[in-house]
Amino acid sequence: MALTDPSFDVDTNLEIDLREQPEVAPQRPNILDPGFNLTLRPMRYPVFYEMYRDAIKNTWTVDEIDFSDDLVDLQRKLLPAEKHLISRLVAFFATGDSIVSNNLVLNLYKHVNAPEARMYLSRQLYEEALHVQFYLTLLDNYIPDLAEREAAFSAIENIPSIRQKGEFCFKWISSINDLDELHTREDRQKFLLNLICFATCIEGLFFFAAFAYVYFLRSKGLLNGLAAGTNWVFRDESGHMNFALELVNTVRAEEPDLFDDKLAADINSMVQEAVECEYQFAADVLSEGIAGMSLNDTREYLQFVADQRLTQLGLPKQFGSSNPFGFMELQDVQELTNFFERTVAAYQVGVEGDVAFDEDF
Repeated sequence: MALTDPSFDVDTNLEIDLREQPEVAPQRPNILDPGFNLTLRPMRYPVFYEMYRDAIKNTWTVDEIDFSDDLVDLQRKLLPAEKHLISRLVAFFATGDSIVSNNLVLNLYKHVNAPEARMYLSRQLYEEALHVQFYLTLLDNYIPDLAEREAAFSAIENIPSIRQKGEFCFKWISSINDLDELHTREDRQKFLLNLICFATCIEGLFFFAAFAYVYFLRSKGLLNGLAAGTNWVFRDESGHMNFALELVNTVRAEEPDLFDDKLAADINSMVQEAVECEYQFAADVLSEGIAGMSLNDTREYLQFVADQRLTQLGLPKQFGSSNPFGFMELQDVQELTNFFERTVAAYQVGVEGDVAFDEDF
């Protein structure tokens, strides 16, 4: 019997059934699903695009920084213990942002499947390069001796307290080096740990501890050029951290099952290790004795910052410490003060976000 025979009604019924099926919109990928979505309209994550726009409006250049007063301070005002602090600090700065840049390129960009988020990551990569230029210029000004300058750039290999921090960073870079795509639950949790490590432990703890040393010296009227540049780096790093935390929140909303007790335990262990690494660096930095900045207070400060990072991740505090550094709340630098009031007078707009001294320090 031919299918066109009117007595055979399957074909007719099939046609009716197809017409009655509701139109199904194509399923859109989650932000960690493999692939490179290129569609900016309709925009799925406008918050990342706004972060990109804010970052663009807060552009600065290294040429704006005047190091002339710093050179006078280094030659005439800094005590030997303070010079040791600066020597260790600039040695860490020499490679710190390069490590972050490497992880961003190797491990973050390829796994974030949203073009507006990748736009922000592209801007972040530029800012990391700008920070590298700032620290390169800083070392060129602070350390005129070529051999001493080369030693500073190789400090990650030769100074134990800096090498320990580098090894912590490299461990988390290598943790997902072999992941080309995030197919499994385990893969995605590994990615989250890498993202959280660089946002909260490296940018959010290692760098924030370094900023505290700078602002301590600034509170004594020393190294104004370094402090001015640090204000801008501080603002950039806060934006990077806010982006990463927003990305974590996005993944949490899309795949809440990833955030289990094991992930929480791994984050706590990672943060505790980061605090210990930074404490060992502090012991080196303060080894010659700095009046007004004790090692015990520095540990308290590190634990306070770590608790703030855990809180931002929705996890309980581990240390219960308070901020012992009153000078962190008394900085009267216009750019910094206005930044925390979310109105940056020296730039076009302020950076939106939840960064504040009582929240992040």
